[in-house]
Amino acid sequence: MRILFLSPAEPFYLPAFYRHLFEDMPPVHQARVTIVPPVYKNSTRLGLAVRYARTFGLKEALVLTSRAVHYKAMDLLARNNGNRFYSLPAVLRKYRVPYSYEPDINSTDFLKKLRDWNTELIISISCPQIFKKELIGLPPKGCLNLHGSPLPDYRGIMPSFWMLANNEKEAGITLFFVNEKIDAGDVLIQKRFPVLSVDTLDSLIAKSKKIGAEMVLDGIGLIEKGNPETWSIDMSKGRYFGWPKSEDVERFLGHGRRFRKKTGTGPGALN
Repeated sequence: MRILFLSPAEPFYLPAFYRHLFEDMPPVHQARVTIVPPVYKNSTRLGLAVRYARTFGLKEALVLTSRAVHYKAMDLLARNNGNRFYSLPAVLRKYRVPYSYEPDINSTDFLKKLRDWNTELIISISCPQIFKKELIGLPPKGCLNLHGSPLPDYRGIMPSFWMLANNEKEAGITLFFVNEKIDAGDVLIQKRFPVLSVDTLDSLIAKSKKIGAEMVLDGIGLIEKGNPETWSIDMSKGRYFGWPKSEDVERFLGHGRRFRKKTGTGPGALN
């Protein structure tokens, strides 16, 4: 099966995700990765950085920036430590997975490339762009999205943060076939797992990505067998969450939650 993955080049969690994925993916599948811009529509890196600092504080913004600089330097020095990688391209080169860059996944040129490659299945992993009708209908096996919450709960961005801010005792991940609505469609696989008292935002995202990689492999297997069972997301339930406010961060901290362990390096991107 010809599978195309869509992801930003986020260095904190996605390299580990794709390492788990391609380490165990059956060689019968042909995979490619298209790397997309990391920012949402009508936003910029600078604007996102300023917004992040205003919400989470200058200290956390500086920690995130220093972590990004460290990863960039380590990647340039090619100092991969065993199975530790510091960029998404480094992982893809390791597993010999072709990759390219695309600013607009709904563009006519990109859709033509997908058709020329005979793309059968598209899987979005933290892709910030919304799938439009033509893209959704292009691959015969469908378009999947991996969302870091048990949908319909915690639709929107930063679900790991919101689950901790609301003091949830259980988190979850959903692999679903997308439609033209946000975080809506038919669920292929959904898994729930406990939120531990020691979990930080950093550790919860990392845990979600590892479980998510296993779910994607299972989902590919179900699709390959044909006619997988699914169930529709009930959009009348749950709630959509956007960018947090300062009071949400205070509530997050008030529950004893932290962005990272004291010896860690801070929260990652919008996962």
